[in-house]
Amino acid sequence: SYNKTLGKFQLVDLPPAPRGVPQIEVTFDIDANGIVHVSAKDRGTNKEQSMTITGQSSLSKDDINKMVKDAEAHAEEDKKRREEAEVRNNADSLVYQTEKVLREQGEKLTAEDKTAVEGPLADLRAALNGSDTDTIKNATEKLMAASQAFSQKLYEAASRDANAAGTSASGQQAGTNDSDIVDAEIVDEK
Repeated sequence: SYNKTLGKFQLVDLPPAPRGVPQIEVTFDIDANGIVHVSAKDRGTNKEQSMTITGQSSLSKDDINKMVKDAEAHAEEDKKRREEAEVRNNADSLVYQTEKVLREQGEKLTAEDKTAVEGPLADLRAALNGSDTDTIKNATEKLMAASQAFSQKLYEAASRDANAAGTSASGQQAGTNDSDIVDAEIVDEK
């Protein structure tokens, strides 16, 4: 009810991909006659869809003026809606990323570390089921703090593992190099 649909098209037959991976480039071009050219291109597959919106769907001056006045009257409400959407999207993304790390790296964490993250994770999921933006913000901050703590532990564990692997590999190389040394005497026969 807030927007006027000028046209629709679909970018179809894209391969399945994990969340956040597809990159779609959308281009809008409005020429001097008010004709809008819209194209969308998937950067991964180079599939493209485009459309042209001509003056047939144009609005009268009165309709335009009415819409501008409505937009100005509801600017504060729209700003609040936008902020709510951004808070929800950020929270949802944090939940997704945290769950992904727990799934992929969970075996490297202690039960205590997992519990320290799972509590705030459940709180944020519950907050997302509600509509209070402040509750979602607070739950997001708590999960961020908890996930940063366990991310640091994962990083330290990975660093220790890499150092241990590097030390044992260099120790093996040194031993191997010593056994490959051959003592020889060169004799020049003429």
